[in-house]
Order: sequence, then C-alpha cells, then structure tokens
Amino acid sequence: MGLNLPPPPGFRGLNPQRPIEIYQRRLPHWRQAGAIYFVTFHLADAMPATKRRQLEVLRREWRRRNPDPDAASVAAHAREIFRHVEAWIDAGAGACWFRRPQYAAELRRALLCQHGARYELGCFVNMANHCHAVIRPFDQFRLEREVGVIKRLAAGAINEAEGLEGRLWQQESYDRIIRDEEHLWKVIQYIGANPRRAGVPAKQWDRWINPEWEALGWSFVDERSNL
Repeated sequence: MGLNLPPPPGFRGLNPQRPIEIYQRRLPHWRQAGAIYFVTFHLADAMPATKRRQLEVLRREWRRRNPDPDAASVAAHAREIFRHVEAWIDAGAGACWFRRPQYAAELRRALLCQHGARYELGCFVNMANHCHAVIRPFDQFRLEREVGVIKRLAAGAINEAEGLEGRLWQQESYDRIIRDEEHLWKVIQYIGANPRRAGVPAKQWDRWINPEWEALGWSFVDERSNL
C-alpha cells in the first residue's frame, strides 16, 4: 500500500533505534516518548466468565509452550489475545451502558476532555461496551494515566446516575504503538469499521476523527481492514 498523505501533525512512528520501555501485567505494554497508540478498553462485564476462563487457558498454554519468549513473540501473542477479545466483546455482552445516548455522550466528553491539553486524539469509536481510540500523549504525560482518567470520568457519570458502586471497566487496557503511517491508516480504518464488523445498527455507536487530520485526508472509508 502506498499512502499519498502528509502525516498528521506531531506524528512519530515506532523507532527501534530510540529507547523503548516494556512492562507487562496480563498484557505487554510498550512505551516510547512521542509515540502514538492504538488503545482498546472495555467494560468489566463485556466478556462473560466463560470467555475469561477460555482466555486464561490460552495464556497458560502459550506460557507453557514459550517459557522464555522474546519481545516479538510476546507482541504476537498479545495480538492473538486481542483478536479473541475483540470478537467476544463485539457480541454485546453485559450492561452495554454506552448503548444509551446519555452515557455515550459522557464517554465522548471524557475522551475529548484533555484533547489538545494532555494528549492528542486521532480518532475513536465508542461501542456499546468498549472503546477503540488513537491517542498520542504529550511528552510529560503517561498513556495509562490518561486512559485511566477517561475511564474514571465516564464511570463516575454512570455510577452516579445509576446508584452503582464498584469497578465498571476492565482494569487493564490493550495498547499498541503505531509503527508508521501505513499502520496508522490501517488502524483508523479498523476502528471506523468496528460497528459494521459487529453488525451494530446506527445510533448505537459514536465515531469521531480529528478534524485537523481529516483536512489532510485521514478519514474513515468504507472498506475492509485487518490488523
């Protein structure tokens, strides 16, 4: 694929020659100063208990087969896990709070709250029980902290309105550094096509792309995209 688009302002792809911080919880997380990330986070009840157990079996089996994996193997395994999780959460399990327009609006508000101040948003799609976004934290800010704030703001609005307590979101988010402009284009199309892939009717999802990016030709198009 050959892109004929100028890169978005401030875009910097993954640079293997520059320092990369890697840490792992259940999922691996790569961090690089100035990087832009594809992020997915979902509600805690979006994945049924049977699927969570299945995921643990997959993880245990992978660890058994890969006792001393390198970074590339860990990243490939994370992508495999992501594909499973994406299929399961697209099935629409759980309370699906963001199917309700008032809560979808709260999530949009939370995402855009610090856009331009602490991070830049490239695009997002808010589904009934999860969110995909492209986000570039500014140099002095950490991705996990900013995503945590987004989740807390949206959860706070729902918990207050519904009289709920406890954790609304799955604690850990999936994130991946975007490699280059072609990868960015594929991620944007993947995000934009999520409602169609999941068979979700209009008005049950919310999609946004940065107007500055759109002016440069970075937009959602109606075509199939695989990561």
